[in-house]
Amino acid sequence: MSPQVAGLLQLTALIAALALAYRPLGDYMAKVYSSEKHYAPEKWIYKVIGANPAAEMRWPAYLRGVLAFSAVSVLFLYLLQRIQGSLPGSLGFSSIDPDQAFNTAASFVANTNWQSYYGEQAMGHVVQTGGLAVQNFLSAAVGMAVAVALVRGFARSRTGELGNFWADLVRGTVRILVPISVIGALVLVACGAIQNFSGIHQVGQFMGGTQEWNGGAVASQEAIKELGTNGGGYFNANSAHPFENPNPFSNLFEIFLILLIPFALTRTFGRMVGSLRQGYAILGAMAVIWIGFTALMMWTEFAHRGPAFEIAGGAMEGKETRFGIAGSSIFAVATTLTSTGAVNSFHSSYTGFGGGITMLGMQLGEIAPGGVGSGLYGMLIMAIIAVFIAGLMVGRTPEYLGRKIGTRQIKLAACYILVTPALVLGFTAVAMALPTPADSMTNSGAHGFSEILYAYTSGANNNGSAFAGLNADTQWFNTTIGIAMLLGRFVPMVFVLALAGSLAEQKPVPETAGTLRTDKPLYAGLLVGTILIITGLTYFPALALGPLAEGLAS
Repeated sequence: MSPQVAGLLQLTALIAALALAYRPLGDYMAKVYSSEKHYAPEKWIYKVIGANPAAEMRWPAYLRGVLAFSAVSVLFLYLLQRIQGSLPGSLGFSSIDPDQAFNTAASFVANTNWQSYYGEQAMGHVVQTGGLAVQNFLSAAVGMAVAVALVRGFARSRTGELGNFWADLVRGTVRILVPISVIGALVLVACGAIQNFSGIHQVGQFMGGTQEWNGGAVASQEAIKELGTNGGGYFNANSAHPFENPNPFSNLFEIFLILLIPFALTRTFGRMVGSLRQGYAILGAMAVIWIGFTALMMWTEFAHRGPAFEIAGGAMEGKETRFGIAGSSIFAVATTLTSTGAVNSFHSSYTGFGGGITMLGMQLGEIAPGGVGSGLYGMLIMAIIAVFIAGLMVGRTPEYLGRKIGTRQIKLAACYILVTPALVLGFTAVAMALPTPADSMTNSGAHGFSEILYAYTSGANNNGSAFAGLNADTQWFNTTIGIAMLLGRFVPMVFVLALAGSLAEQKPVPETAGTLRTDKPLYAGLLVGTILIITGLTYFPALALGPLAEGLAS
């Protein structure tokens, strides 16, 4: 069997598995967020934090809950790292430096999981399990809560109430993320991923020196790392490490976990707004982009250019032989089109165009299918923009799901789509203009520029993957990427929740013969075109200086 055919079979199996899980999981999540019942463990949590889960919140109160909870989470994780040296289970590692502790705390709370440290050489069991793994659950639950609040904005009328943030946070964690993660961890353990709390031990000789590894609760962290589209690896090699991702089956299973909730949330959306067709339209747009990017990535990496590629069967540099080009390409696209950031290969070693595809996936806003929650609300923002463009073309007031899209809504949507490009391009320009940041680049020319562009693209879009080759453990990069991660995560949420509040206050507009049908393939195609055009106009000049220039020169 040729590697290309094997890759096609892997992709087919993945699509089939996602299709089987789509309906039951999507309907279950809709029930979770619509239920008025509170389980006993949830009641205990509400009592501890002093929250009333039955109290409805308008968007300012909902936003205050998001920001307050996230601020406390950043502070807690920062302090936990700063005192690591005096904690039990630290494996002898010292406390984390202030700039790196800030970067890591911002990273995991913002669901980015960018890592400027070697996990197995810096973080002990307490920080890994009690700090980083916990934030993998909570940051994902925050994203899902904000997405559900926006969906309620479309579903409700003549009220500004969007639900209760604390109830949404707890339910998303207790009823969705924890149960699926437990199952996922068991599957990964069965595949060979490790799950223990052993210390550092010698495993043999390596290139004349001693090789040492430490154990850890890897399988459990790996499960929520992928399911919550987090991406932070227990080991520096991330999902290329055999302790995290042992074989081709575990590799495909991890991709499945990455895509599971983001795709299923489209059915949750359709169920909650009372029109499954609307969910299918969003799903169709996401699927077209994802499949298109995957096919393009596999084509670029399988293309034979020169004798070395011909002997290897494609661009094998930086890829694990147990996964091959197909398994690596599918993983790379899945992780950069979502906000996961996990890697099972070295993105810097991809072909020029292949590296550009991973970068472009993040620059789309990670909406195909995107992160848990963030992918859905990002796609719904683009859906509003697409409706507005269609309204301009036919001379009608744009409407979406029975809501008029007026000046206020468009301003909020426009502000949302401008935040991350401003952060990415602004920080990249400053870093390239200053003398010190450029010293961190391993390469010069187009590839070196791509290293810095990728770093800020990954940080501001809350992805967390690295192009590699860039020494990001400096005060400049730890600080600026940390700021980009926090602003890129929480500033857009302000506009999302404000938009949700404005939509929920409206009176539904009756559908007429002139209303644009947003549940049809024509609209899904318009949505895909809008996404690609807006992204292309925004990022093309920067891409032309980096991956496009490199790809054309090779």
